Parts: sequence; C-alpha cells; structure tokens
Amino acid sequence: MLMFALRRILVSIPVLIGITLILFIMLNVVPGDPIALMMKEHASADVIERVRAQMRLDDPLITRYLRFLWDALHGDLGNSIKLNRPVTDLILKAFPNTLMLAVSAALVSWVIGIPVGILSAVRRDSFIDRFFMGFSLLGVSMPIFWSALLLQYIFAMKLKLLPVSGFYGWQYMILPAVVLGWSSAGVIARLMRSSLLEVMRLDYIRTARAKGLRETGVITRHALKNALIPVVTIMAIQVAGLLSGAVITEAIFSIPGVGRITVSAISSRDMPLLQGAVLFATVLVIFGNLVADILYSVLDPRIRAQMRKEV
Repeated sequence: MLMFALRRILVSIPVLIGITLILFIMLNVVPGDPIALMMKEHASADVIERVRAQMRLDDPLITRYLRFLWDALHGDLGNSIKLNRPVTDLILKAFPNTLMLAVSAALVSWVIGIPVGILSAVRRDSFIDRFFMGFSLLGVSMPIFWSALLLQYIFAMKLKLLPVSGFYGWQYMILPAVVLGWSSAGVIARLMRSSLLEVMRLDYIRTARAKGLRETGVITRHALKNALIPVVTIMAIQVAGLLSGAVITEAIFSIPGVGRITVSAISSRDMPLLQGAVLFATVLVIFGNLVADILYSVLDPRIRAQMRKEV
C-alpha cells in the first residue's frame, strides 16, 4: 500500500507542476497592473516602477516562475500585495474555517445521500424512488447561490430560526452546510442508486439469494460494499473541492475561509495570494484522488490484487 501511494504521489508531481505553470502564465498575461491598483491613482509612474523593482516583478516571466516554484517547495508562497502579509499565513489562518464548513457539508451530504440512494434502489420505480430522485435532482440543478438565498429567506428572515450570515458559533454553520450538503447529496444519492442497481444484477447476488439469505443481508453484506466504490470517488473529490474553498457559499454567508480570500484576491488582482490559493486547492484535489484510490483497495479485494501486480 505504501509503495502504491508513493507511486501515485510521484505521478502527481508533473501534474502539479503543469498546473502551476499554466496558472502562472494566465495570471501574468491578464490585462491590468496589480502594482498600480495597490498604489492607487495618486502614485507617479516612477514610484510604481520603483515598487515593482523592489518586489522583483520586473524580472523575466520564466525567472519569476522558477523563483515562485522554488519558494513554494519551501513553503513560501510570497507576500500578499494588498495585505502585505505572507500568503501561507493567510491561507493557514482561513483554512480551519473552510475545514469546518467542508466537514459539516460532507456529513450532511453523506447522511442524506447514501441512505436515500439505497432506499431508492430498493424501492425502484415506486413513489418513494421518484420523490427522492426528484428532490436530489432539484439539489443538483439548483445553483448554490439561489438555494443559499432561498434558505436564508425562509429560515433566517421569515422563521428567524438561524442567523443570516457571519461566523460566530456553530449555529452559523448550519445553513451553509445544508446548502453545500444538499447539492452534494443529490449527486451521491443518484450515483448510489444507479451503482447499487447495477450490482444487484450480478451473478454473485443471485447466488446469495439462492442460498436463502434475506434481502437485507444480501444488500448490506454483499451488494453495498461493491456499490460504494464509484460513490467513494465522488465523496473524496467532493471533500477535496469543499476543502479548497466553497467560494460562493463563503462569500454569501460571510465565512472567512479560503474561498473568500480567493474572491478578494481576484477582485484586487492580488497575484501572489491568488496563486497560493489555487495551488493550495490543487494539492487538496490531488490528495483527495489519492485517498479515493486507497479506499478502493479497502472496499474491493480485486483492486488490492491489481495494486500488488502494479507494485
């Protein structure tokens, strides 16, 4: 298992370097001068050029990229142009808030999505199946900003059960977690249903039924484990995406997380902060894929045998 994980990490390194190169080029060819925005309209051209030289932004593009890559390997993502603080410190300070939101949303999506998908597969083509699949389709298709505003209006403005926005306690996390979790739960529920229905048609399931096992035992002991394999992929990727910063949700609910500082970096053209946030998100997504691959082997012995052959 350790050798398999190391191989996947080595394969991910060229991907990570390629993403940083594309990101660096795109951010530096976008029109606009971040130094001029930082200095405002009162600064003269000489002052702007002097500040640019002090920040070493007048070096060739390839030189700046190699310097950024070398510093990133040592944990230094540069200083924010707007805030004049280390980017690494800003991201690490915001990450616990994003982590709390991501974990809460993931728990909501798993607690809702997996049971709903199983129940819909067991009660296929029934009223329960149609109701749950319609409800999950609504969660998938409805934009997050609209569902966030809708829940804010109902539960905060009208019923006054929950706060509208802010981040001052656990009760402030309920609405954003439900907003993110509802969207993710819809995907998990539909995938869980289709995967379980496909597994239930296989020969070993018919053999288990022929042995006289009850339907509940057939599902929980035989079918569910293999049906969870594609669901695990989505769950790991979703968690990685949530950890990298739920931009819209954090902006609407005023949560000081990674997504919110990313929006701030975009609006102020704070290139070091934006580069660091996107790089951080990329690492989390790659890590999420690695976790999904390892969980595959736990769920399916066939995959473990294939991993031994690869190693």
